[in-house]
Amino acid sequence: MTLDDCRRFYAEEIRFAANVSSPALLNAFARVPRENFLGPGPWKVASIDMGLGGTAYIETPDADPKHLYHNVPVALDPARDLNNGQPATLAKWIDALNPKSGDRVFHLGCGVGYYTAIIAEIVGPTGRVIASEVDPELAARAQKNLAPWARVNVHCGDGAALDPGECDAMLINAGVTHPRRPWLEGLRQGGRLLVPLTVAMGMGMGASLGKGVMARITREANGYSAQMVTFVAIYSCTSVRDPQLEPALAKALSTMALMKMKSVRLDAHQPNDTCILHRPDVCLSKEALPS
Repeated sequence: MTLDDCRRFYAEEIRFAANVSSPALLNAFARVPRENFLGPGPWKVASIDMGLGGTAYIETPDADPKHLYHNVPVALDPARDLNNGQPATLAKWIDALNPKSGDRVFHLGCGVGYYTAIIAEIVGPTGRVIASEVDPELAARAQKNLAPWARVNVHCGDGAALDPGECDAMLINAGVTHPRRPWLEGLRQGGRLLVPLTVAMGMGMGASLGKGVMARITREANGYSAQMVTFVAIYSCTSVRDPQLEPALAKALSTMALMKMKSVRLDAHQPNDTCILHRPDVCLSKEALPS
């Protein structure tokens, strides 16, 4: 198989693993050279997900990039158990985000930029992607890796402090306790926000990891609809975590109430039995938008 054959096979593998069918998304996975984002080989590939015990990595036998075209995470920093993510998982999220040609997209937590490049391929030359990464080393790598995509701008720093302007889609790739109101208000009509709502997994390294659900929030004509996309385990965005919400979020997750969210309310109201997670500025609700 040629390298192009491997990339096409990889896209087909992702199609089945993630249950996605978007031609634009699958073509992006077949086109973007994954090896250009992961540093020189040989590479360390995740072989077993051991949950709280961490991930086991095996080294590829050589630096042939064909080894990278499988649905497996590849290590960026094994000491921190930091990898570039499971391709099928990110594919499912990007599919739910539904970026389109010409869209303006915000990607918080872009890492080394591989999935940002996938999004950039989909939005095309008339679109734009604003990416942020809090880790300076990863941000520098992303800026270099994404140079071929002039429509992408990478910012180093806390993405929650960045104003990306009005967007058609936003992918928040770090766990939060609640969607930020500026993100919601920054969505254009019909705009989509993918955001992981998570609780801390434990002490030590687990304190920086969270588990929960990836939610899709859409700006409709009469409000914000919301639904669960997948379960998720992900590093936390420490600046968008409300300690007072953590217990309520943990309860909503354990009782499955979080899976019943149907809308996000921004209006001022007193907490009631339709509120799943309530703050004065934003509330996850079981109440559907009016028809």
